[in-house]
Amino acid sequence: MGTQNLLTTQLHDWHQQANANMAEFGGYHMPLWYQSGAKDEHLAVITSAGLFDTSHMAVIEIKGSGSFKLLQKCFSKDLARCIGRDSKPLKTGRSVYGVFLQEDGSVLDDSIISCVAPDHYLVVVNSGMGRPVSQHLSPHADDSVIITDGTGQYGKIDIQGPNSARILEKVLKDPDSALTGLGYFSFRGSMLIDGEVTVQTTEGTPVLLSRTGYTGEFGFELFVRSEDTQPLWQQLLAAGREYRLTPCGLAARDSLRVGALLPLSHQDIGGWLFGNTPWDFVLPYGVDGTSFTKDFIGAEALNEGAQRSYTYGFAGFDPRKIPLGPDTVVSTDDGEQIGIVLTCATDMAIGRVGDTIFSIASPVESGKPADFKPRGLSCGFVKTQRECAVGDFLILSEGKRKIKVEIRDEV
Repeated sequence: MGTQNLLTTQLHDWHQQANANMAEFGGYHMPLWYQSGAKDEHLAVITSAGLFDTSHMAVIEIKGSGSFKLLQKCFSKDLARCIGRDSKPLKTGRSVYGVFLQEDGSVLDDSIISCVAPDHYLVVVNSGMGRPVSQHLSPHADDSVIITDGTGQYGKIDIQGPNSARILEKVLKDPDSALTGLGYFSFRGSMLIDGEVTVQTTEGTPVLLSRTGYTGEFGFELFVRSEDTQPLWQQLLAAGREYRLTPCGLAARDSLRVGALLPLSHQDIGGWLFGNTPWDFVLPYGVDGTSFTKDFIGAEALNEGAQRSYTYGFAGFDPRKIPLGPDTVVSTDDGEQIGIVLTCATDMAIGRVGDTIFSIASPVESGKPADFKPRGLSCGFVKTQRECAVGDFLILSEGKRKIKVEIRDEV
């Protein structure tokens, strides 16, 4: 696909002026990395803060008295009991992660759903998925429901890393009211709905500020009107200069999410039966851990469990990676081929000391040596035809290239 046929975000000109290495992703012309390089961008998020253009993500708005019923039918999470240890219902100001399944139990897409008001939800899905997910929802909606694909109407910027809040304090008009007590998977601001603007920048820009992200690190996602995207980006960069706020491309976003054991839709989850994954928590299991608390699209296929596979996270023993493709296989130590590689990336912030994996962000009390310097480790996900166990060793190979990895439930 030629670049002239690709969609662009509101920051496309800025990326090109910054000499970003650009490529196609989800139908958009997006930055893979900037001149600093993917390694430095990855490390910046771990040690200080990184700034990501994520305006390619699709946004769907769902309104009406039947909205809750619709999402209960189509979304994997039970919105009546999805918040906290007490399993409270999703309420205004809270968000939840889950998946939209097809009838055959495969994943159409994953999503974060936010309740912006009673009977009013914001559904964020992946690039290019606004229309497919909207079309998936429409046949199940009653006449009270309005589904609006807002793709391209909003800008989205992610600021991730330990200094994210310090930078936002310099950008937000009333940072105390916006940030104090804002818990994980919570949000503030009402620029996407009718009503009072509760969060805005010092320049008066309305913002929906969400304590979420796709890096596994402390951070925020900011939604603004399309025309406010570039001014906010510039304002954040200026405010973050003293903290070495670093623009980051999709390569760093990928290596960070892999190190945090987060899936990439249509790669780690997709057109096969969902289940036996590190992300089974998105399914509405009851206290018995075997039955579902609600009926939803795909539940019958999951219960039948035909042609089930297993997905595992892994970490290697050095930075070497294996390319993805039809010639890449997963084998046991004795050479039995048992699966395929879904993702393989290098997390440059981690390394092994004996049997223990440390990060540059690991606290001293974790036992991390004072002179610890990470070399980086390959990590990612494999899909196998048979069950394995945490701690098992596997061989990933592509032709003569082979790397040894360990199945992990955390990295």
